[in-house]
Amino acid sequence: MVYHIVLDRRTQIAYIVLPTMTISHDLLRLKLAESLAAPSPALARRDVRLPGIPGKAIAVIGVRRGGKTSFLAQCSADRLAAGSAREAQLVISLEDERLAGITVADLGWMLEEHARQFPGLRDSTGLSVYLDEVQTVPGWEGLVRRLMDEGGVELFLSGSSAKLLSREVATSLRGRAIEVLVHPFSFREALRHAGVEPARPVDRLNAADRAELDQRLRRYLAEGGFPEAQGLAPRDRAALLSGYVDVVVLRDVIERHAVSNPLALRWIQRQLLANPGGAFSVKKHYDTLRLQGVAVGKDTLHAYLAYLEDAFLVRTVAIHSASERQRMVNPRKAYPVDPGLIALFERSGRTHHGRALETAILLELERRGYEVAYVRTPEGFEVDFLAHRAGEAPLLVQSCLESEGDETWERELRALGAAAAAHPDARPFLVTLDAIPPRRPLPRGMTWAPAARWLLEE
Repeated sequence: MVYHIVLDRRTQIAYIVLPTMTISHDLLRLKLAESLAAPSPALARRDVRLPGIPGKAIAVIGVRRGGKTSFLAQCSADRLAAGSAREAQLVISLEDERLAGITVADLGWMLEEHARQFPGLRDSTGLSVYLDEVQTVPGWEGLVRRLMDEGGVELFLSGSSAKLLSREVATSLRGRAIEVLVHPFSFREALRHAGVEPARPVDRLNAADRAELDQRLRRYLAEGGFPEAQGLAPRDRAALLSGYVDVVVLRDVIERHAVSNPLALRWIQRQLLANPGGAFSVKKHYDTLRLQGVAVGKDTLHAYLAYLEDAFLVRTVAIHSASERQRMVNPRKAYPVDPGLIALFERSGRTHHGRALETAILLELERRGYEVAYVRTPEGFEVDFLAHRAGEAPLLVQSCLESEGDETWERELRALGAAAAAHPDARPFLVTLDAIPPRRPLPRGMTWAPAARWLLEE
């Protein structure tokens, strides 16, 4: 290897400069051949909706290990099943260690080599290109923009950073791409993965099957939906999910954003994941960290919350208000991206089924395309979610463990009723983990569903 020595004339300091590593065309041809020859894996089908807008690149985003790569494989398999030629489905994983240091020129050369091997493919049948973890290639957005300009290519991109893809899709692709969010398994997808997805609506199942479904829901709320964690022993699952969190925090937060105070970041991360639905109060966290001798600014804490959300480790919900100032002043509520993460950081010894259910409901609303906020009524009551979806009346959703007979139930009913009065156009909806219907009639206009049924409806 040849080294270069460069002298900085201003400081009179000599630097050793390593030569730029290049990837051989033989390796790129091998990667291309492997991509075309790889069989379609047998995977649990995801219920992710693709926008029906032609001429747009699809940016598939989500937390690490949540199933983005599998979803790309599913999209490719669907096109093969519909009659597409195998050479017209090009799936390229860019996290291959052999491609370390790949440049956008290398990636462009690989696509040109594919065009040389299969001339006229774009003009005849069209080409689908899937670039998995595209953010590992600096300058990828320029190549994507050129491919979109040339036409004849259906383009899928995947990445683990919301901020990276959102910013660059918005600015560089100028409205030519649409994001598709992939979470870990939903309850239905987890059942499908285990081979026990109900073939009939829940209301048509017999009593034994409904009881089994309720038990599986409680297991899902405890174990979560990360695909690799399904069916593992508790100790193995905890080790796996802890590793996921560590990698996300290190690679997608600390390294990507050059975090200067990882101790404060880790403390906030643990607090958020252990308290789903808790309000993120910067002042409270700031005061607590100062008492522990950790020096950190309030603006830095705001930034750390944004970084964790960018990496999809947490999801945040703002208060519903027409005033932007009110949304900024009031604390946001934070939830983990998967209910299985709650048990990793819960140290109080309390059961967390209620908070896990609230988390699962939020994630399901996101999967169904709702924009979500929480509601605080003039009387001081709070309702978990006010969900909006284009062309539909808003949905007021309140979650509760039991369907009858305690103070919590009465409090949730009062809160939902007060919110319904403040939002008369919304549909008040109560979801309980308990599958037993309420014995007393609900207030006029309010509906109820057991969580197992509601989570399987769409």
